[in-house]
Amino acid sequence: MIDYPQLLLMGAIAGFTVFLGLPVAILRNVSARVKGFLNAVSIGILVFLISDVLANAWTTVKDAASSAYAGQSSGTIALLDLTVMLAGLGLGLFMLTAYERRYAKALIVASAEPQKVVVSAEEVVDTLDSNRKRILLQRQQVAELLGNPYNLATMIAMSIGLHNFAEGLAIGQSYASGAVSLAVLLVIGFAAHNATEGFGIAGPLAASNERPTPSFLARMGLIAGGPTFLGTLIGSITASTFTKILFLSLAAGALIYVTLFMYNSGRRQTTNDVMMLGIFIGILAALLTDLIVSLGGL
Repeated sequence: MIDYPQLLLMGAIAGFTVFLGLPVAILRNVSARVKGFLNAVSIGILVFLISDVLANAWTTVKDAASSAYAGQSSGTIALLDLTVMLAGLGLGLFMLTAYERRYAKALIVASAEPQKVVVSAEEVVDTLDSNRKRILLQRQQVAELLGNPYNLATMIAMSIGLHNFAEGLAIGQSYASGAVSLAVLLVIGFAAHNATEGFGIAGPLAASNERPTPSFLARMGLIAGGPTFLGTLIGSITASTFTKILFLSLAAGALIYVTLFMYNSGRRQTTNDVMMLGIFIGILAALLTDLIVSLGGL
């Protein structure tokens, strides 16, 4: 029998196993083909996570709807579950859209210093007065945003953090309901999954030309893994199906957004064959991890 402090410690450990996959980000002296391959493997892992997260959220919603249809529970609750899932999915998609827009705007403002260009001996024009120049600048800055591996890694970490918060809720709620053994099994299972998720964050960084600093990797680990501890803490205090569905669907929407970005970027980094091979291996690695956890009774 574990006590409450031990539960919180285990919740933290389950989240911070994400650090196990982050050292891949410091790989250097790799070819462009290998960089594209690593990016594709990350995409494959994220594709699996999208499927897994959506399946977990949808199962909860579907069970509530089936129970309501059979007259065993309230139809209002089932409708609210569905509404929360759809709202969370949409919010997850548009949340990162807003983040991207704000980040791109900051880049544009930072670089929008008036520049004087001498056209003739008598005439000086301000290049930023031209709408065409401004549009081209915005497109250039947005392209820089999409190709920035640090920003991409941050968005992935945020998405995984939402997912891990929901996992933490499951751990805490299992403990609060008296199912201590289930809580322990969930910790072990989620810890195994999170190690794979760490590679999903590291992939874009390994594909870049700059080595990330230890402090940056530490921040990514905290953003992605820390919410597991917070979810465990909150889940042990209060149980809410709505909260679980909300954070799972938020994570799904955010992961879809990030994965599409990575795919568009990856197509420019390597050949389609290498891209598909990397995605396949990423999905395979995630599936095998999930299978091993399932066979272990977790």
